[in-house]
Amino acid sequence: MQVTFLGTNGWFDTPAGNTCSALVQSEEYDIIFDAGNGIAKADRYISQKKPVYLFISHLHIDHIAGLHTLVKFRLKKGLHICIQKGSVEDLNAFVREPFTVPFSGLPYKADIIELDEGRHELPFTIECLPLIHPAPCFGYRLELEGKVITYCTDTGACDNAITLGRNADLLITECGLKPGEESPGWPHLNPDTAIAIARQAKARRLALMHFGAEVYKTVDERLSLKQRYEKEWPGLIVTTDELSIQV
Repeated sequence: MQVTFLGTNGWFDTPAGNTCSALVQSEEYDIIFDAGNGIAKADRYISQKKPVYLFISHLHIDHIAGLHTLVKFRLKKGLHICIQKGSVEDLNAFVREPFTVPFSGLPYKADIIELDEGRHELPFTIECLPLIHPAPCFGYRLELEGKVITYCTDTGACDNAITLGRNADLLITECGLKPGEESPGWPHLNPDTAIAIARQAKARRLALMHFGAEVYKTVDERLSLKQRYEKEWPGLIVTTDELSIQV
């Protein structure tokens, strides 16, 4: 499978990147995690001939702002929007006139799937667990084609992130803070806490994204993490917009 990081910023767009969205391409499905402004780049990579599943972690604007660009796509086999149960009313309040084209007005079929905490059998297996964040937020564990990809953003350090990342082929976490920084009132990870989660989960690879836009102001500030932590976590992936990797 191929994973492309369409948007890697948290909070707002900067020259360093768009707000967060990650694309997983398998043989049969295109799967997107979060709909920050990076999602507008999806049509650079997908054929639009496969079913598309969009998993939204939570409703903070940097994770849903790109939903207004869905009208540009022509998804021949439709879009399935997966979201935490109880969030649909708020989502529809955001994606509606006069702000943007509602889901019912898209030029292809779109439906919303509400997910409870736990494992779900869609055409593939997805597990959802709550993370630590001021707004209700899900982390996701995708099992597909014999691989496991875990997506955990936004969150502070928590057991559920470890559970979702257990033996993952790729663990994607946020990195909203710089080394040594903490934000107990608005939980986020720094590189050390992200690596600690990956180590406890025994994940094979770790990719950092959702870099705080006000914290990591340049791409070089992000990339410096790779050299700093290479011995501690060999092969650390420090993402930038449109970076693609194979899993």
